[in-house]
Amino acid sequence: MKKYSAEFIGTFWLVLGGCGSAVLAAAFPNLGIGFVGVALAFGLTVMTMAFAIGHISGCHLNPAVSIGLWAGGRFPGNQLLPYIIAQVLGGIAAGGILLLIASGKAGFDVSAGFASNGYDIHSPGGYSLLSALVCEIVMTMAFLIIILGATDKRAPQGFAPIAIGLGLTLIHLISIPVTNTSVNPARSTGVALYAGGWAISQLWLFWVAPIAGAMLGAGIYRFIGSPVDK
Repeated sequence: MKKYSAEFIGTFWLVLGGCGSAVLAAAFPNLGIGFVGVALAFGLTVMTMAFAIGHISGCHLNPAVSIGLWAGGRFPGNQLLPYIIAQVLGGIAAGGILLLIASGKAGFDVSAGFASNGYDIHSPGGYSLLSALVCEIVMTMAFLIIILGATDKRAPQGFAPIAIGLGLTLIHLISIPVTNTSVNPARSTGVALYAGGWAISQLWLFWVAPIAGAMLGAGIYRFIGSPVDK
């Protein structure tokens, strides 16, 4: 239960910090942090929690990451479902707290998006379903390669949280205009349930694509990361 509680808390922080920066601070008059600030916020949530709870639960904070680590031979299958449940519940709890904070401002409209992920007319840049699908698969694939590589016993020790946090920041810098960046079904679910409507109807893609990308990334790292024959 300590591991599952850590995953709940960590995912709560990721969604509150990342989506909170998008909802509350991205376009704040004269002081908005913009795409770069939101990207950095997501990276910082993962980096800080990796240092805080990495030694407790591994700090997955993401169903796709847990599935990818399982596919990569780094995580036991019997803990997969409890981890995913804890992560999704953490995301939903964070979405509720964020809604409570954001609704304190006059004129706030949760149906306007609430940092939800989308494609076509709900993509920040108007990108198609195919673009969104490819983007989410490739970005999650790269994220898993970064995670598996940075946590490999042969990698420099103690730097994995920094590499993973910066990796997630870079992923957001690339893909916010395409899908508002998911690469994490718990992050997408945590806000989509409150936004409702289109956000829920498009949520399927932000489960399917990250999981597919994570398994692809795990397969690639199992190939390139296997010991080199001398």
